[in-house]
Amino acid sequence: MSIAPFNASTYLGDRNTANLVGLKSRLDTLTNQLSSGKVAATYGGLGTGRTTSLSAHAALSALDGYDAAITNATTRVTLANASVTQINTLGAGLQRSLTASNNSTVANTPQIARNSLDAAVDALNVDLAGQYIFGGRATDSPPVVASDTILNGDVAKGLDGLKTLIAEQKNADLGTGTGRLSANVTGTTGQTVTISEDGTGAAGTETRANFGFRLLSATSSNAAAIAASATTPATAPAVTFTLAKPPAEGDRLRIAVNQPDGTQSFVDLTAKASATPGATDTMPVFATAAEAQTYLNDRFKTATVASIQGPAGLGVQADFGTGTPASLTLGVTGTPVAGDTVTVSVALRDGTTQTLTLTAAATADPASATTFSLAGDQAAVAKSLSNAVTNALKGAASTSLAASSASRAAQDFFAGSQSAGLAPRRISADGNGYAEQASTKTVIWYTGDDTSADPRGTATAQISGNRVLNIGVQANEAPIRTVLAGLAMIAADAGTTAVSGTPEAQRFSALSDHARTLLVSDNTTGGVPGIASDLALAASTLSDTKTDNRTSRAALQGSLDGVENISAEDVTAQLLQLQTQLQASYQVTSMLSKLNLVNYLS
Repeated sequence: MSIAPFNASTYLGDRNTANLVGLKSRLDTLTNQLSSGKVAATYGGLGTGRTTSLSAHAALSALDGYDAAITNATTRVTLANASVTQINTLGAGLQRSLTASNNSTVANTPQIARNSLDAAVDALNVDLAGQYIFGGRATDSPPVVASDTILNGDVAKGLDGLKTLIAEQKNADLGTGTGRLSANVTGTTGQTVTISEDGTGAAGTETRANFGFRLLSATSSNAAAIAASATTPATAPAVTFTLAKPPAEGDRLRIAVNQPDGTQSFVDLTAKASATPGATDTMPVFATAAEAQTYLNDRFKTATVASIQGPAGLGVQADFGTGTPASLTLGVTGTPVAGDTVTVSVALRDGTTQTLTLTAAATADPASATTFSLAGDQAAVAKSLSNAVTNALKGAASTSLAASSASRAAQDFFAGSQSAGLAPRRISADGNGYAEQASTKTVIWYTGDDTSADPRGTATAQISGNRVLNIGVQANEAPIRTVLAGLAMIAADAGTTAVSGTPEAQRFSALSDHARTLLVSDNTTGGVPGIASDLALAASTLSDTKTDNRTSRAALQGSLDGVENISAEDVTAQLLQLQTQLQASYQVTSMLSKLNLVNYLS
């Protein structure tokens, strides 16, 4: 190591040289700042401002990511909203067509419905960059099968479509043609007409729980001549369940429950080890079939069970026990006169009721469904009344009940799922009820994800540091299914060109009434507009968040400008001042470098 010699006479020169080097470095820095507009080329050159710069850049980078997510989500929500709006428009359009046609004489109404169903399927199969929007979490393939497959099935795969299910449901509801009710002359003198629901034993109990009319009441305008008894209501024991093995994690059961108004509702249970006590859509996983049976029997012991369905491997069965059918009597105890009426009230499985009014006349056509004859003695009147009731039941069964059957089959079909156990319900082989083993021979119209309790939660967008927006949709959401059922049940029908007032025209009129009920979508959270409202709210949130991000971006950019950017005017002034100082220093240094003793003395 060597130490540079120090000479006191060189101190001033060294000091000047150091000053010149410092001024030159400062000049270079100012020149670079003026040319680049930045304080420094590295974070180290920012000094204490480096922390502000680093955090601001990180926040801006995050905003870039959020804005990209918002842009993609906005496109997705816009497409989904357009499709949902189209579904609502298609339903409303067919509803207007059915109303304008007076429900009877327009033969091309089914074709209009078919075109609308085609358009609805296309709307639900919309994709964004190859990602299908309406499949929930399943986005790699179209979530809805072709409308022709929906209606006619897939012959190559041996799968039945909606038309087959409607035909089966009609046959099950009609029974022998009178809607599972019968009217017979009873009593030793043959003066009493007994109207009762069909079926005896466990099979009859199951049949009455699912098919045909329900008998409500009967009244007579002349009780002294024709006495109508109070209805003896049907009785049914509590249904008990048996299983060959317990449902495993993820297995699903569907239990149909009759409501007080006669309609049915589904309770879908998924077996989960983490099932919360009291949850409406889950059940615990049990070690044995006996434990699962006990759980189901306890859970539904107060419910009027209509059917149960599960995966074939579970061997689930429902025992309906024995019960008694509802019945009433019409006793011809006096002398009725022309104009007297008897009114029988029956209920359909959609919660509606129908009245059958029969009027006494001096003579009546044996095929009449509206009049009965007074000719002959009381036994003859009772026989004519019984015949008229039977005709009226046949007429109502072939019109309003047949329309109700089509509506029920359509709703059951679209409630079907590809999840094991939740295929559309099919009529059992004995015809007494619905098959307990889920069908593997039925078209599953929706092939997307159906495991989420909240369709909106099947797709999300991270739109800010602490906010995730749910933007998912599924084609099998209840309001969409309902509209599709209304479109499909008309598209599946052959239509009619019959003259108004004929049975065929009445049937199509009733079918149209049921379809209009499904097609209507009020502006509530329960209808298709409710889904559109959710999507519109999401779109508004995305727009507002993007505006907020723009404001945050401006603030962050402002803080960066204060730390990283320079003022050209300030730097120019400093540069000019430094150039002056540097020039003066050069001149002084030059003069000092030429100084010697002779010059100094002179």
